[in-house]
Amino acid sequence: MPTATLYYVHDPMCSWCWGFRPVWQQVQQSLAGRVNILYVLGGLAPDNDLPMPAALQANIRDTWGCIQREIPGTQFNFDFWTDCSPRRSTYPACRAILAARLQGNNYDTKMLLAIQQAYYLQAKNPSEIQVLTRLASQVGLDSERFARDVSSAQCEQMLQQELALRRKLGVTSFPSLVLNCNDSNTLISIDYTSGETIVSSILECLPSCID
Repeated sequence: MPTATLYYVHDPMCSWCWGFRPVWQQVQQSLAGRVNILYVLGGLAPDNDLPMPAALQANIRDTWGCIQREIPGTQFNFDFWTDCSPRRSTYPACRAILAARLQGNNYDTKMLLAIQQAYYLQAKNPSEIQVLTRLASQVGLDSERFARDVSSAQCEQMLQQELALRRKLGVTSFPSLVLNCNDSNTLISIDYTSGETIVSSILECLPSCID
């Protein structure tokens, strides 16, 4: 059994996490059976019902353009900024991941992809509960249960536990990779274009995990 744990700290509405997704898939495939992999929700932006300021909208649009230049092949649908009413609030999307997890069968990772595709490719707003509930139905979840769970005290408690773990890991930006060996944490450098580089860094650390 693997003796090391790799924490992937992310947010479903983090655009750099979206750009990192193809490489992250490669990393997981390469490390299958070698390390335990755990997803940790970082919570990029707390609950907020106010419209996103124009300056912040422009900044995020510029970030999308930067990601497209730095990570070839990454796609964004810029219609989001004219078709939706953006809010700086990612906690609803984070709770949606947790509500999906409560229904088992790896629904949390399915929901994560559905949220990212809706946001970045389909110009839908995952800050809206109605959008998240439709996505839950699309990935095969019980949408009525999801609607109850996503606003429940249980999901809020789960989110706070994830945020506490993120703080314990010392993570301040997303995505981040933290390798835990024998109660010692190592921050792994992110390479947005090479899974091999990341895997090599992790494998170099693994001998220290052998008792």
